[in-house]
Amino acid sequence: MTQFAATQNPSPDLPHEAYLTALASLEQVGPARMRWLLSYGSPEMVWQLLRAGKIRNPPARLAVKPPQLTEWVAQANSADPQQIWNACCALGVGVVSLGSPGYPPALAADIDPPVVLFHLGNPDLLSAPSVAIVGTRRATGYGLRVAEELGAGLAQAGVMVVSGLALGIDAAAHFGALSVGASGAAVAAVVGSGLHAPCPVRNRKLASRVASSGVIFSEVPPEVSGAPWRFPVRNRILAALSDAVVVVESPGAGGSMHTVREALTRDIPVLSVPGPIDSRASEGTNRLLSDGAEPCLGVDDVLMAIGLGGKQSNTSAPSPIPSQPDTRPVPDEAGERALATIGWRPVSVEHLAARSGLEFQQLASTLAWLETHGWIQRTGGWIERRAKPDGSERLGRRAT
Repeated sequence: MTQFAATQNPSPDLPHEAYLTALASLEQVGPARMRWLLSYGSPEMVWQLLRAGKIRNPPARLAVKPPQLTEWVAQANSADPQQIWNACCALGVGVVSLGSPGYPPALAADIDPPVVLFHLGNPDLLSAPSVAIVGTRRATGYGLRVAEELGAGLAQAGVMVVSGLALGIDAAAHFGALSVGASGAAVAAVVGSGLHAPCPVRNRKLASRVASSGVIFSEVPPEVSGAPWRFPVRNRILAALSDAVVVVESPGAGGSMHTVREALTRDIPVLSVPGPIDSRASEGTNRLLSDGAEPCLGVDDVLMAIGLGGKQSNTSAPSPIPSQPDTRPVPDEAGERALATIGWRPVSVEHLAARSGLEFQQLASTLAWLETHGWIQRTGGWIERRAKPDGSERLGRRAT
């Protein structure tokens, strides 16, 4: 963490968000570890307990080793929440915490909401509907053109475009949305680093434009550098803010697939842009289509997926149909792999065994669990995926 000289008695006037910011600045503190720390009390109390070395025995699932706890104690004793808070204010970074009036409603209702959220720009511009456009940093000219066209078309239709401010597809989608100007919807970004440096240097001007006409969110405090583990964690926020996720180009194991998994966990439709079968940049998107994702052939497909009837207008489009929460237990990794392999078409057990990568015994127990909890049904020799109880699909178009 960035070092700010500690004071023995932090100001009693500091808001609790200041202590949340200080806790979030600790090395290797992500959402799960933050929730565990806060189980000890208020943010200020946790900070004082940490300084005194009285926070111990983390759950094994958090993988916090004794040297890490020792480092947190040292950091808490060498840092000053007042100065950390002053740094946020100096950068013009807004801070909201879960439960506060300014916290985004879409995240407050999420299954894994950030405890504290930092922003540049105007979070009040967050609006429904919104669509995430994601994809590879190593995009082809085809992918960049499609992402920009989708961004522009959706913004013109009154849909907020959400992306990650990375190079490649993210940047193209933002450029497209911003090209519409004041007549289009606002734009939003979710990044995996502190807002002092929210994106690669090449995208700094773009980030400034996004903040000026929309909002940039981060779960990472200012002056804290991005780390590789933070970006997959960030993707849950990107998905949670969106009514649909569109993958333009992605290799088979690209970061966009993390966003897809987060979207599916939340019953958010996923659309995929087809690409050349011999292009590595389209390997992931084509696989999504093979697995049953809805194809995205243009803006109208996205508008249909979020319940806007395919009309490219920001005045006549109806509001998206609200989705009921899915009360089924979330499948484990094997269950998610089986569901992804099934897609939305009948398949045989032999097909699943060949395509899922699961051993037959594990596949059998996984299918039994999925059937018991309402995720699949067996009809004759076929296995089919079931929509959630309110009738909407986890992947594909919503009813309009």
